[in-house]
Amino acid sequence: MAGPRNTSMQRLTFLLAAIALLAAALLGCEDAGRSGEKAVVDFRGAEQKAVHNASQRRGEQGLRVAVGAMVSPKETYRQYRELFAYVSSVLDKKLVFEQRQTYAEVNKLLAENELDLAFICSGPYALARDKGSFELLVAPRINGSARYRSYLIVAKDSDHDSLRDLEGASFAFTDPDSNTGHLVPLYWLSQLDADPETFFQKTIYTYSHDNSILAVARGLVDGAAVDSLIWDYLRQNGSDAADRTRVLRKSRPFGIPPVVVSSDMEPGLKERIEKLLLRMHTTPEGRSILDQLHIDQFIVAKESWYNPIRAMEAKLREDGIHENSATKP
Repeated sequence: MAGPRNTSMQRLTFLLAAIALLAAALLGCEDAGRSGEKAVVDFRGAEQKAVHNASQRRGEQGLRVAVGAMVSPKETYRQYRELFAYVSSVLDKKLVFEQRQTYAEVNKLLAENELDLAFICSGPYALARDKGSFELLVAPRINGSARYRSYLIVAKDSDHDSLRDLEGASFAFTDPDSNTGHLVPLYWLSQLDADPETFFQKTIYTYSHDNSILAVARGLVDGAAVDSLIWDYLRQNGSDAADRTRVLRKSRPFGIPPVVVSSDMEPGLKERIEKLLLRMHTTPEGRSILDQLHIDQFIVAKESWYNPIRAMEAKLREDGIHENSATKP
C-alpha cells in the first residue's frame, strides 16, 4: 500500500498536471506574442470547490483563520488544516477556515476584522498600510532558520545563465503582492536599469509558487521568481516539477512569512495562542503536525526582520517602478 508521502505526492502531481493543461490553454490566447504583454493566468478555478467547502459562513462564532496562498489553495488547505485544527482543539473553539486565493484578499479580511489568525506572506505583512488591524505574533523556523529567499529559476536544460539572458523571454510572477515572486525580481531588474514593462516579451501571474515552478518545468514560461521555502520543500519531497528546474540566482535573506493575529483580539486569547504555538513542538501531536509541514518550531518574530523588504520597495517607488497593492487603501 502507498505510504502517506507517496499519496501526498500523487495528489500534488495530479493537481499540477491539471494546472498545466489550464495554463497551456491560457497561454495560447490571441496576440500572445506581443512585446511586453502581460497576462493573468488564473489557476484557481479547479481548486475553488475544495476551498469553498472548507469555508464557513461569515459571522459564525469560532476561530477564523486563513493562509496566504503561497502554494495553490487546495494544497494550502490540505497542509494547514491539521495545524489550525490542533490550535482550535486546544483552545476549544470551532475552526472557521476562510481561505482566499490572493494575498490581497487575505489582507483585506484582516483589515476588516474578519480574521483572528493568519499566515501571511512577508511582502503583504511588511508593506500593508492597514497594519493597525493585525499584529505580528510568531514565525516558523524551518531548517534552522527564520529567513527565506527569492530564487530565480529556469528549466534544468535551459541555456539561460543569468537574469540578463532572460531579456525577451517569458516570465512568471506569482502574486502582485508577493515579496519573493514579484517585488524581488522587479528590484533585480531595476539594478540592470531594465524596464519591467518591456524587458520580458510576456509575463503571467500564477498566484502560487508551486504553479510558477510547474510553469517553468513544463516550458510554459522561460523563467520565474519563487519562494525558496516552496522550491526547497518540493525538491526534498521528490517533486518532478522542481527536479526539472534549476536556480540561477538567490536573493538576500528576508524575514520568513509570519503568523499574525487581529489587533482586536482579546489579550488573554492572544497570549494563549502565542504560548500554544511556541510550545507546539514539545507535544507529540504538535511535533507530528510540524514535521509534516517541515517546520522546526515556532519562535517569537521580530519586526526588524521585515525592514529590508520595506527598503527595497521604497527604492522601487522612488524610481517610479513599483506600487504594491498592499499599500493601497
